[in-house]
Amino acid sequence: MIHDSVILSYVVDLQNDQIIIHTRYDDSRMVEEMNVIFINVLSHKFDHPLKGSIILSIQQSSVQHFMDDNSEMLLKSRSYGWPTWYESLEELQIILTEENYKYIELLSSYGMSGWVVAKDVQYVPRESMT
Repeated sequence: MIHDSVILSYVVDLQNDQIIIHTRYDDSRMVEEMNVIFINVLSHKFDHPLKGSIILSIQQSSVQHFMDDNSEMLLKSRSYGWPTWYESLEELQIILTEENYKYIELLSSYGMSGWVVAKDVQYVPRESMT
């Protein structure tokens, strides 16, 4: 279960290009903890990290959607080498597509939301109690 899970913590490991979000789903029948692991992370942006943040969903969108959603920020940050070095938005889109990056959106019911550009995402159960 990731829908309605609470974000307990997250770690941005810049050295290893990885982000781990530790979540907990808790209802009257079960408690399940999960690590959402983003692998080969190029970039991310999280807004509104609050204690008790609740995940609505984590969904993959197209690279084109990433470009459309973030074009202004991408243009402003290009001179800083963010999210990587590129000459034009068209070149960045080609790089992201050819290198098989995914635009993964974190949607929330409450609190932290945002996105990650990474090559993969895995859901790894930590423990289950019934």
